[in-house]
Amino acid sequence: MISIIVPVYNAAAYLTETIENVTRQTYRDWELLLVNDCSKDQSETVIRQYLENHPDPRIHLINLPENGGAAKARNRGLMAAKGRYIAFLDADDIWAPEKLEKELAFLKEKNAGFVFTAYEFGDANGVGTGKVVQVPETLVYQQALSRTIIFTTTVLLDTEKISKDLIQMPIIKSEDTATWWQILKAGYVAYGLNETLAVYRRPAKSLSSNKLEAIRRIWHLYREIGELSVVSSAWYLIQWAVRATLRRV
Repeated sequence: MISIIVPVYNAAAYLTETIENVTRQTYRDWELLLVNDCSKDQSETVIRQYLENHPDPRIHLINLPENGGAAKARNRGLMAAKGRYIAFLDADDIWAPEKLEKELAFLKEKNAGFVFTAYEFGDANGVGTGKVVQVPETLVYQQALSRTIIFTTTVLLDTEKISKDLIQMPIIKSEDTATWWQILKAGYVAYGLNETLAVYRRPAKSLSSNKLEAIRRIWHLYREIGELSVVSSAWYLIQWAVRATLRRV
C-alpha cells in the first residue's frame, strides 16, 4: 500500500481537487492522510464535507493540536502511515492519474528505495505552462548539492529499504531538500523517471519565487545540513544558481 501524505494549511480552495487527484489514480491500493496544520480557513470543513458526500475508508483527516509547519505535518503523517510506500503531495499540486501506478512499477523495476519523476510548471490555476523539468536517471549526494531537482510531490519511498527515521523531515526551511540530502548522504541513490507525472502550481508571489529567500535557504542547507566550508558552499551555490535559472527560463 502507498501512504500519501498531504500537509494542509489554509488550502480550502484546493482540497476537493487534491482529494480527487488521489481518488482518480489508476493504482488503487492507497491511503490518504490529510494532516491539518491548524488551518485558519475552511480546510477542515471542506475535508469533512467531502467525506460525508463521498465516504472512503482510505481517506483520513489528522488534526494537529498546534501549527508547526509543513515538516511537522508531514512527519505526523509519516508516523500514522500504514503503507510500505510513502508519497508526498502538496495540496495545491496536481498528479496525472497514472502517477502512482507508473512510479511504483519504476521503483520495483530499479529495485530502488527512492524514486522521483519529471514535472511541469503550472500557473495559479494549475494549468501547465509547457515548461517541463527533466530529471536524470540517477542522483547521488554530491550531484544533489548542486541542483534542487527533486520535487516533493513526485517522490516515492520504500520504507523497507529506507527507514522512517531517515525520512523524517528536519524542522528547518527547505525541509524537503534537507530530507533528500540526508537520505542520499546515507548512501542511497535516487532514481529519476523522466516522465511528466505532476504539475507544480506556482503562483507568481509564491515563496519559491522569492529568489533572495531561496538563496538564503540553500546557503543555510550547505552550511548546516551539508556541513560544507564557506568555499565549498559558494562553489555549489554558483552551480545551483545556474541550474535553477535554466530550469525556469
